[in-house]
Amino acid sequence: MKSLLIIQDTLENKITYYHLALFTISLPFDRFYSEIILISLLLHTCIHTTQSRLKKIVTIENILLSSLFLLAVIGISWSQDKKEAFGALERQLSILLFPIILSITGIDINRNKEKWLIIMSCTCVLTVIYLYIDAVQIILYYKLTATQILSPSFINHNFSAPIGIHATYLSMYISLSIAVFISLLLKEQKTTNRLLQVGALLILLAGLIQLASRAVMAATVIFIVLFPFFLAGIRKKILFLAVSIGIVLTIGITIFNSNTLKKRYIAALQQDLTQNSITNEITEPRVVRWQSAIQLVKQSPVFGHGSGSEKRLLKEKYFESRLFNSYLQELDAHNQYLSLLLKYGIIGLLLFLFLLFRGFSASFNSRDIIFCAFLVLISITSLSENILDVNKGIFFFAFFFSLFMKSSKPFAGIFRFLSRKSSD
Repeated sequence: MKSLLIIQDTLENKITYYHLALFTISLPFDRFYSEIILISLLLHTCIHTTQSRLKKIVTIENILLSSLFLLAVIGISWSQDKKEAFGALERQLSILLFPIILSITGIDINRNKEKWLIIMSCTCVLTVIYLYIDAVQIILYYKLTATQILSPSFINHNFSAPIGIHATYLSMYISLSIAVFISLLLKEQKTTNRLLQVGALLILLAGLIQLASRAVMAATVIFIVLFPFFLAGIRKKILFLAVSIGIVLTIGITIFNSNTLKKRYIAALQQDLTQNSITNEITEPRVVRWQSAIQLVKQSPVFGHGSGSEKRLLKEKYFESRLFNSYLQELDAHNQYLSLLLKYGIIGLLLFLFLLFRGFSASFNSRDIIFCAFLVLISITSLSENILDVNKGIFFFAFFFSLFMKSSKPFAGIFRFLSRKSSD
């Protein structure tokens, strides 16, 4: 723990380290804190930037890492919703800033990456504990039974409401923290530390189940099952595969033994993915909204409709399709892949898929379990959320994607290819 709080480095790098540590701590909470810390970090980095460091800004690596932001800038040129487009650019600015900051900072990213991840993970553990304490206080105050903790009043958004964050995005931070603690557990030798890590994992798993985000839970199960394949040695793989199966079974048993959770995870998913609702609880299933988005994509499949166009076009389509609830709430596509297709056509989708592919390739080559878990989270959650249009989703993608990419160097092959071409 001491090594997380005290580092041996220059004063400049210490300040950078604590800025990024505070940023990871602020992630599960109101975006105001994250934004203030990011602005302070940017000013600190600019003050200490030298001419030699400035040369590191304009690189192919940074262009690729910030390419989604640059595409959004270019997409303004053919957009009919320029005001909305500039608002979206402001929210997505961190996609441009983090690659630049991590390029010109003097701190060693590889040496400190794990520390920042541990700080974020410990923050998530404390956050889940706080949310459970808040829920228990309400149960005691109203003299409810203990089983009410798994009632609709205390799951999903109702569980995360005390800290004012969307349940899915808090689930993403918790899920990544689970990957961090599993990775630590695999390397830990001390029994006391292992017990603490197991305790932290149990708390995080409980919080994840309580938040009841189907996409994040699916992603978590997938990367837990993938973990053994990152390990060296047959014995370790078999042992951890058994542990993985045990964790997955525990999650499944917990869900199936609670009517509320079973309804949320299974029945509601079936309703959301079928055109006709089984009950009146979901009058406009997600699949119906996806159909509206697909119709708009077909109108301009190559270049899309431009930056900032999604909400207006979908709102018009919702009204036309008599999806009045979606119309009144001005819902987006709730699918990042469809959102990119709608705004930037096949070009935007291919760019996003390329970045994910390079990331997966780097995580497998470097056997980086946490990086792989992050990419699985992005890939699966993007099926049900517009993560690049919401502040917490943007910060999650922009910071961790840049952090992992900068340390893994997944574009090295591209650089060598371009270097050979230029020399020829």
